[in-house]
Amino acid sequence: MEIVLYPHPVLLKGSQEILDPGPKWASVGKEMLETMYATKGVGLAGPQVGISSRILVLNPSGDPGKPEEEMILLNPRIRKKKGKEWGQEGCLSFPGIYGEVLRSTWIEIEGLSPEGEPQLFEAQDFLARVLQHEIDHLEGIVFVQRMTPAEKIKIKAALNELEERYRASHAGS
Repeated sequence: MEIVLYPHPVLLKGSQEILDPGPKWASVGKEMLETMYATKGVGLAGPQVGISSRILVLNPSGDPGKPEEEMILLNPRIRKKKGKEWGQEGCLSFPGIYGEVLRSTWIEIEGLSPEGEPQLFEAQDFLARVLQHEIDHLEGIVFVQRMTPAEKIKIKAALNELEERYRASHAGS
């Protein structure tokens, strides 16, 4: 799998609900985790690898040696939120770009395991931030859209460079 870079259209549209949980999605999730580790990430959503389906993977430690921290989640949804905090974020689809984003500090999540088992859990602090970032991807929202106008000005040149690179690589297609 390859990471899809901004402004690829798959990043900016919502993803489809997964109606057929099973071994296929466990396999997709494992492959996404391998891609995430290879690119030094802590989370990855389907659209970031060109899959317009509601799947995300994460390991908040970013350490492949800690598989107990891995999560593969289908059709995740935030049920409740509490607290707010600014924090710096980056994104594998926006290499080298970082900025402050306001996120809830506590969330309640529901979704499915790859096998279709219902999942309901709470997350806080960094894990809550990663989940919100990845769920945004499933909604077609990228983290730069959540930055303040001042933060957007700071990253404008880098965003323009990504857009130019995308146009050049897709010229004539």
